[in-house]
Amino acid sequence: MAESLPEHDRILQEIESTDTACVGPTLRSVYDDQPNAHQKFMEKLDACIRNHDREIEKMCNFHHQGFVDAITELLKVRADAEKLKVQVTDTNRRLQDAGKEVIAQTEEIIRCRVQQRNITTVVEKLQLCLPVLEMYSKLKEQMSVKRYYSALKTMEQLENLYLPRVSQYRFCQIMIENLPKLREEIKEISMSDLKDFLESIRKHSDRIGETAMKQAQQQKTFSTALQKQNNVNYGRNMHLGRNRILESKNELTLKRTFEDEDEHEEEVLTAQDLVDFSPVYRCLHIYSVLGDGEVFENYYRKQRRKQARLVLQPQSSMHETVEGYRRYFSQIVGFFVVEDHILHVTQGLVTRTYTDELWNMALSKIIAVLRTHSSYCSDPDLVLELKNLIVVFADTLQGYGFPVNRLFDLLFEIRDQYNETLLKKWSGLFRDIFEADNYSPIPVANEEEYRIVISKFPFQDPELDKSFPKKLPMSQSVPQIYMQVKEFIYASLKFSESLHRSSTEIDDMLRKSTNLLLTRTLSSCLQNLIKKPHIGLTELVQIIINTTHLEQACKYLEDFISNITNISQLTVHTARLYGLSTFKDARHAAEGEIYTKLNQKIDEFIQIADYDWTMSESDGRASGYLMDLINFLRSTFQVFTHLPGKVAQTACMSACQHLSMSLMQMLLDSELKQISMGAIQQFNLDVIQCELFASSEPVPGFQGDTLQLAFIDLRQLLDLFMVWDWSTYLADYGQATSKYLRVNPSTALTLLEKVHRGMKDSSKKNNIFAQFRKNDRDKQKLIETVVKQLRSLVNGMSQHT
Repeated sequence: MAESLPEHDRILQEIESTDTACVGPTLRSVYDDQPNAHQKFMEKLDACIRNHDREIEKMCNFHHQGFVDAITELLKVRADAEKLKVQVTDTNRRLQDAGKEVIAQTEEIIRCRVQQRNITTVVEKLQLCLPVLEMYSKLKEQMSVKRYYSALKTMEQLENLYLPRVSQYRFCQIMIENLPKLREEIKEISMSDLKDFLESIRKHSDRIGETAMKQAQQQKTFSTALQKQNNVNYGRNMHLGRNRILESKNELTLKRTFEDEDEHEEEVLTAQDLVDFSPVYRCLHIYSVLGDGEVFENYYRKQRRKQARLVLQPQSSMHETVEGYRRYFSQIVGFFVVEDHILHVTQGLVTRTYTDELWNMALSKIIAVLRTHSSYCSDPDLVLELKNLIVVFADTLQGYGFPVNRLFDLLFEIRDQYNETLLKKWSGLFRDIFEADNYSPIPVANEEEYRIVISKFPFQDPELDKSFPKKLPMSQSVPQIYMQVKEFIYASLKFSESLHRSSTEIDDMLRKSTNLLLTRTLSSCLQNLIKKPHIGLTELVQIIINTTHLEQACKYLEDFISNITNISQLTVHTARLYGLSTFKDARHAAEGEIYTKLNQKIDEFIQIADYDWTMSESDGRASGYLMDLINFLRSTFQVFTHLPGKVAQTACMSACQHLSMSLMQMLLDSELKQISMGAIQQFNLDVIQCELFASSEPVPGFQGDTLQLAFIDLRQLLDLFMVWDWSTYLADYGQATSKYLRVNPSTALTLLEKVHRGMKDSSKKNNIFAQFRKNDRDKQKLIETVVKQLRSLVNGMSQHT
């Protein structure tokens, strides 16, 4: 019955996978089978149909809820759409109504002003009579010599004193008609001068801003030099690497700074020196006399707002060069320097509230522009120059009373981007260093070469007193990586200067950026290097040694940062470098890759194994492929002498276990149908060589026969077949003291069946000898008995499980 069920499963599979026309022979096999097979097959078929029905029902139930949810969501969206449509319609209506009211008020204002001007004109006509012609002549003369302000005063006298007295005369009507025209002419002329002025300051704003930024930078340089003179130690600590200034040169630097200040003192230009502001003064006075001061103020502010928007609009290619940023900042500084000058020399034309509002609008736009364009910068040098420009830009405008705190906040965002560009650059540098490394110890011919190495890398050699030549354990990439990390710290420090931050904050920024370099960039480069196919076992061993020395050097990097920032590592808030975990992870990855590559190499040797599984007796010596494999393992483990003992031992144990497992899988391969006892004997010779290799202590540190235990499963299995000690195995099975404790019944059954088939095949070939035929029959009966017992053990284990 148990055998018929799998047969029915096979028939069902054929029915499901076979074409309908070919089902007949398959169905016929159901009736050709044992009695009641048809009924059992129908029961099996009904069960299969029920299973398919359940699967179909599950699939329908699964998709039905999704369909219902989709319809529900669609109905919700329709309701929201209708609601949105109503809101939009209502908003449009209210906007139209509000616009009508504004138009009506504007027309009313125009009408009122026209009426006011007409009334004033009527009043002025009644002022003067006889001196009107004289005053009018004086007016013409003033107009001809462009004394517009005086002309307006004269017009005012005509209108207020003389014309009202002679308003009944025709010539007075002509004069009166001409006076408004003259005023408009003056307004147009003054407005034309104002437009020329606005165009002039638009063209000269970049020069004005450039001059203002130079003056601010010179003032900052002077203050910095003075501060260094007063605090030499601070100056020494905050200078960078090769650009550090010796204490003895501080006086000379300060003296030169004073001399440069004296040289440029006569050349200092102000906004008034670069631009003629008289048109704006004159226009302001004229419009004030005409009573249109507010109109003029509104016009001026409106035009300046337009110019501000033009100035704040950057060129699309601004991010490509530092000159693009410098021109952008110069124009903005020039614009606000002009506004600050107008604020202080005029009354009411520009107010502090107006300039603050304009600056806040501009600052938001500037920050958005810089945030966008700086994101395109991939060159850290360009980002650094941009930072310096922003600092000068902020210091310049701060000197004119504009708040710039948001710009310094932006610099912190740009600092993160600067660090990202540095990380990308250093990632390439690390890759180049790893590519150029030969992954062999550094040869040192004499003490001078040794000192050159330790000047780049803090290596402590306990054998320094011994004679040269010698080899340092790490490869050439270690001092190069260490130097590049220090260069990265220098580069990161450059951005922190002039940010008005404390030494503690700068120390924290340096440590965080260095941690990113170690944990992300260097770690990624190491992981990619370890995974490269051309990196062999020797290179992996050297990588582990290199990471060990780099890990030990992390404490020197912390001291290096502390010396730069003058912040002790004992400070509570001081961050620590994460180099320890970075290099440990890299070592673990390299160790894992060593185990993997070692096992792959063992698999390559196993693949060339060519056993004759039907041989009558062994060759009397181990297989050639296995001896080559053992020689390879010996030479490989000799390279591991520089590794930590635990790593070498783990690699050796892993290799032996993998070899044992591979040999076991070779015996139990399902494609191998039969094995002769001669092949078992040959296989036993190979396992003996493996055990001899394990007992020879290829890697020191193993206790007793620990390494030989990797082959214990194979050894007990082969001993069982070599001695043919089935009675002992079956009698002691399950006992802790069993001689064959590591032999699994299913493994023994699989191998015994293969040996049984091998004996049958051998008996068929030698059936001409009767005496052998009887011995073979007895042995086969014994094997059949053992097979039954082993199967009962296997079935018992499966039921227990």
